[in-house]
Amino acid sequence: MADLENQLKDLKVTNAKPKPKAKSKKSPKGGEDSAYPLEVIPRPEYLDYRARMFEELKAKYDAFIAEQPRKPITITLPDGSQKMGTSFETTPMAIAREISKSLAERLVIAKVDGELFDSVRPLEKSCKLELLDFEHPEGKKVFWHSSAHVLGESTELHYGCHLCIGPPIDEGFYYEMGMTDSERSVSQSDYAPLETLAKRVIKEKQPFERLELSKADLLTMFKHNPYKVHLINSKIPDGTSTTVYRCGSLIDLCRGPHIPHTGRIKSFAVLKNSSSYFLGDANNASLQRLYGISFPDNKQMTEYKKFLEEAAKRDHRKIGKDQELFFFHELSPGSCFFLPHGTRIYNKLVDMIKHQYRQRGFEEVVTPTMFNCKLWMTSGHWENYKDDMFTLPVDKEEFALKPMNCPGHCVLFGHRERSYRELPLRYADFGVLHRNEASGALSGLTRVRRFSQDDAHIFCRPDQVKSEMQGCLEFLQNVYGVFGFKFFLELSTRPEKHLGDVATWNEAEKQLEEALNAFGHPWELNPGDGAFYGPKIDITIADALNRKHQCATIQLDFQLPERFKLEYRSAEGGSSSGGQAADTETNQTFKRPVIVHRAILGSVERMMAILTEHFAGKWPFWLNPRQVMVVPVTGVIFEYAREVRQALHQAGLYADVDLSDSTLNKKIRNAEIAQYNFVVVVGAEEQSTISVNVRNRDDVGTKAKGQTIPLADFVNRLVTLDQSRALSNQF
Repeated sequence: MADLENQLKDLKVTNAKPKPKAKSKKSPKGGEDSAYPLEVIPRPEYLDYRARMFEELKAKYDAFIAEQPRKPITITLPDGSQKMGTSFETTPMAIAREISKSLAERLVIAKVDGELFDSVRPLEKSCKLELLDFEHPEGKKVFWHSSAHVLGESTELHYGCHLCIGPPIDEGFYYEMGMTDSERSVSQSDYAPLETLAKRVIKEKQPFERLELSKADLLTMFKHNPYKVHLINSKIPDGTSTTVYRCGSLIDLCRGPHIPHTGRIKSFAVLKNSSSYFLGDANNASLQRLYGISFPDNKQMTEYKKFLEEAAKRDHRKIGKDQELFFFHELSPGSCFFLPHGTRIYNKLVDMIKHQYRQRGFEEVVTPTMFNCKLWMTSGHWENYKDDMFTLPVDKEEFALKPMNCPGHCVLFGHRERSYRELPLRYADFGVLHRNEASGALSGLTRVRRFSQDDAHIFCRPDQVKSEMQGCLEFLQNVYGVFGFKFFLELSTRPEKHLGDVATWNEAEKQLEEALNAFGHPWELNPGDGAFYGPKIDITIADALNRKHQCATIQLDFQLPERFKLEYRSAEGGSSSGGQAADTETNQTFKRPVIVHRAILGSVERMMAILTEHFAGKWPFWLNPRQVMVVPVTGVIFEYAREVRQALHQAGLYADVDLSDSTLNKKIRNAEIAQYNFVVVVGAEEQSTISVNVRNRDDVGTKAKGQTIPLADFVNRLVTLDQSRALSNQF
């Protein structure tokens, strides 16, 4: 990377002097053109260099295509119907127009024989064809990928920068860039000019042109950009080729495919910026990153901005501060300080899982926080995960803080001989974990360096896998039902690079499929996305804003038992074979167990962030750290108010009493703003009858009045409500 730094230091970009600001003029539709028209932006010389080379090579490619023989081809649509076409002439867009004008107008991308394909690229042979619009997940991804190119074109023109990568993400896209001027950085004042440039790019309906180039040509084309040169040298093998795409002045190293032209983007916005490192490595050059969003119509942008406003109100960092739940400090970046009220929520989540453990046969264990690196070498993490671990020298040897519990649980299992009668053995561990996340990636409770998981590992026989997976699925259904989450399941199968024999994988995948079918919840297949050590079930949840989060995980693992030489004494005797070891003295056979990695909440910290935003800080009673506020009418009732609070405390409930000088209405209003589930007003009458006047938070804004209830009855009702873990505050 030192070579890259040197290239950046030596790099000089010559910009033409800016022309005087052009006067705005009426556009053909009666609107006004931007105050930042493209022709007045200083143009880096590399733009024209790239364009000349692209045009020369594209002319040769077009001549080659023109020489290809035209043959009749058959295009088969998803419904089984067929269309006739001509090779190297007929495009997916032409088929869409033949079907309907509206389909052609909505078309984002094609899928040819299962592979994404530019809609304006000629088909070369008979094929199966799918036509995808923005509402399709793959269509959305392509739409945002193309929008990233629009942002990339705008940033090159605005900054004279060198682009790095610009992928689509779950919501929108981003582009990274390195500034040729070391003193230049991105700020919010750049957003409007960038959006103006993007609108001009969109208005011009610039086509996305595809061209395949050799590695040698790629290195020549992008010789001015050290980031692209590094990517080409490291990602593209010698003697091979890949594609570039052009839209307007931007020519980018890209596999594609893309939308037909930039005019398909009807609404475009720059959302935020941040800093990053090249390839995510803090030892590499510092980059600037811009995030954006786009849609095929303005209505969707309006709805999205309303969504952002609501999401901002629900931001767990804001609510965490307002409700005094937690904070972070520069003395321990990425490690949360939970305040008393935040700790109440944290403990409630842990207690809920522990209650489930007792019902489901899990045994809690406590394992060390720090291990000798030999453990991680045995597990394989040292080779693949060392950079993400906190390491430290101890007694002239290297140790590390544990980033996960599974290797330690393998030590637990293997510390003595095991019998098949002990299995399944279910270890659960809330031990503290540490991961060396990059400082730029830290984000409230969602990305931290110090955290705990409701982590468990099930050591079982191969014939027990199906039943254990069913138990895990029922577990997550129970927990997510408490929170009101919808959840979605995917079976991720054997990846191309995997450990273990195919027969073992096939049997494991079969058992997972059978467990999913028996569970009865809809699921989808995600082929080739399993972990290298075993297949898995991926679970995502949808919160109140319909945002997707992955928290739970259920994974099969055949490799850690092998690495740690774990075994159990089987019921069968006889000689050993295939992963079995025979004890010749007792004629007893030993077998390898299978490990099921399982978490439901995932990181407790991250789940707390998700729940904070899901409930918008309006916690259900059982989870609320502020359940009851006791409000005395006058000072002479203070002592009775304290007695009421004490009765609630003794029942295990969270109650406070307002003994301030504020008016009665002000106290009630403050309690409502603080999101207490119940406001209890007590006066002389309540004191004389040992009762309370109760107001429910859910009745705020209605004409409902408080109801008077005997104190003992009220306490009993709340205890029942607390134990029910209901989402409603009604008792």
